Amino acid sequence: MSAKSVSTASCTCGQVELDLIGAPILSAICYCESCRSAARQFEQAPGAPPVLNAGGGVDYCLYRKDRVKIMRGGEHLQAHRLTEASPTRRVVAECCNAPMFLDFTSGHWLTLYRDRLPQDAPPIEMAVMAKDLPAGTIPPKGLPTYSTHPAAFMIKLLMSRAAMGFRRPKIIW
Repeated sequence: MSAKSVSTASCTCGQVELDLIGAPILSAICYCESCRSAARQFEQAPGAPPVLNAGGGVDYCLYRKDRVKIMRGGEHLQAHRLTEASPTRRVVAECCNAPMFLDFTSGHWLTLYRDRLPQDAPPIEMAVMAKDLPAGTIPPKGLPTYSTHPAAFMIKLLMSRAAMGFRRPKIIW
């Protein structure tokens, strides 16, 4: 995907649509307890799509906030937080109960649920937070797996922030 290309992320019913400009910062599976707990909650909603992958993790693509634009259906988006004090809001399209993205509100990136992207979404590059893997769970073979967020993950985030001039845009709908 070239830096100028645009792809679309959408909810399951198609009423919410996001334009994504360029390639993501990275694609990863997260095994942290927060992501897995939220996924289990979201999957309980009527008509909700699966959120956990076959291995019990959550697949994501991280995009710079300045490269994500809500094109339609913003009125269907609803923020959820695991706790009132949580700096992360998980945003769901309530028209079909499809989780759309996570917004670490003090960050410069959005973490999109990979299933919201087209079939040609970039491949998963790594698995993170494997220290929270449930007992007996085996991460995918051939995929670099890290107990926390590795240096490569943090460097990609830092490089993307520098490319944005260290700004932190807000996502508003």
